[in-house]
Amino acid sequence: MRDIMKWQAERWLKRKDLSYKVPHTKKTKIHEIYSNREFGTITWIGHVTFLIQLSGLNIVTDPVWASRVGFEKRLSKPGIMLEDMPEIDIVLISHNHYDHLHFNSIYQLKGDPLFLVPKGLKRLFLQKGITNVKEFNWWDCMLHKQLELTFLPTLHWSRRSLLDLNKSLWGGWMVKERSKTIFFVGDSGYHPIFKKIGRSYQIDYALIPIGAYEPEWFMKQQHVTPEEAVQCFQELNASTFIPMHYDAFRLADDTPKEALDRLKKAWNKRKGSKKLMILKLGETLDL
Repeated sequence: MRDIMKWQAERWLKRKDLSYKVPHTKKTKIHEIYSNREFGTITWIGHVTFLIQLSGLNIVTDPVWASRVGFEKRLSKPGIMLEDMPEIDIVLISHNHYDHLHFNSIYQLKGDPLFLVPKGLKRLFLQKGITNVKEFNWWDCMLHKQLELTFLPTLHWSRRSLLDLNKSLWGGWMVKERSKTIFFVGDSGYHPIFKKIGRSYQIDYALIPIGAYEPEWFMKQQHVTPEEAVQCFQELNASTFIPMHYDAFRLADDTPKEALDRLKKAWNKRKGSKKLMILKLGETLDL
């Protein structure tokens, strides 16, 4: 509590430019992705919400179309509106924080999706009337049609009320098919676990958070800095880095532009043939 009070006191002294808006793509592929059951794609909706199309399945990560989280109003509109989404087959939940788990968004998803959630979170879903739920411990794996889905540990925490601190797990999701592997990190501070994950999988696309890191003395155990995100990517030994968690909600003192500027600077210092794909909101990457 003392650290939170210190952070809030420091925050009032900072003056930040919030005029920059993360751009939306001018070429949305709404009609194509709506009917697509053949080709692999990744579409960034915003914040940590992606539509992943793989092996004929529609997968959504941490579905949050909320206009605000707590006192923070959304800085940028979702890249694709909820009513324009296709029917969803699988929903991946990384943890229970409100900017990752928004039940009003979940209720409006089309289809009859299967919800994959961290251990300790199924009970909340059942209380909310959602019964098609499977719980996962770290390193638990499930085969679903042609997909292998694994829940992996990260450095973070969970809480949704005053009495449930770390009563459920948190982590990232590895989505693997025969020809493509995608790692949705969720939220994390820097941790050597990424080296182990990188040795265990051949990752094509790593969806890694880069925002909500300031002040670093307070956030380092829960959110990576952009420079640490690049380090995580290198240790994961993935082929393509897709940044997330910087555009929609001001959960810390940094701004979207600061996060992107630091990411680009850190990226330009590294060597190699890996790719950095900074998606626009609503942009679809064909795999």
